[in-house]
Amino acid sequence: MNNLQGKAAIVTGSGQGIGAAICELFCQNGIKVVIAEIDEEAGLEREKLLKEKGFEALFINTDVADENSVKKMVDQTIKVHGKIDILVNNAAISSTKSIFNRTFEEWNRVIQVNLSGPYLCSKYCAENMKENGGIIINIASTRAFQSEPDTEPYSASKGGVVALTHSLAISLAQFGIRVVSISPGWIETSNWKKKSQKTEPILREIDHSQHPAGRVGNPLDIANLCLFLADNEKAGFITGVNYIVDGGMTIKMIYAE
Repeated sequence: MNNLQGKAAIVTGSGQGIGAAICELFCQNGIKVVIAEIDEEAGLEREKLLKEKGFEALFINTDVADENSVKKMVDQTIKVHGKIDILVNNAAISSTKSIFNRTFEEWNRVIQVNLSGPYLCSKYCAENMKENGGIIINIASTRAFQSEPDTEPYSASKGGVVALTHSLAISLAQFGIRVVSISPGWIETSNWKKKSQKTEPILREIDHSQHPAGRVGNPLDIANLCLFLADNEKAGFITGVNYIVDGGMTIKMIYAE
């Protein structure tokens, strides 16, 4: 028996990339998905693709950094599906600039989307979830724990998502709401983009071989974990934790030759 059949899920930033793969796999397992996406082209395209396969999918144009936009998206989801069982906070943006050239407005926008967004979506979804329980999955990043130059707002926001996860897990436990986070490493998303930007991955042998797992990750690596965590029968004892899914890269010691 499929424990997820008929569940209703919101996946933010799911018009393309990791979020799109999560929607695809959720639908394949009987979950009704809401594509909460700010990119209308990507959102409508993903909705169409899923519906053509016979799945139940709904695109709602959403800016997760805007409280009113989030409230409207949640209200519309409840109006259509009557409930929210699963929330995946996946929407995120980045800013790769020198700290000396990045404006404060650019810093704030990344923090608003990547950290305030998951908080707002969790706040308004939890209002509905507390009636029957649910699961919130936050997509963080290994950048919460390690960095390259010029990634301050992204790294800070993803570190905040990991901390937000365990805090929400404790606050919402009394309502039967589980909260977990996933920190992906290198996930190649080029062939999960919207049609106007979709390309075939160009990966070198060294790109794969530097990963202890022997390959670069793909969006289904994250989607499969989301599917497992969403199943209360299989993962009901899991809450407040962060899963690093990076092919082993963050535990690999690297020395200069």
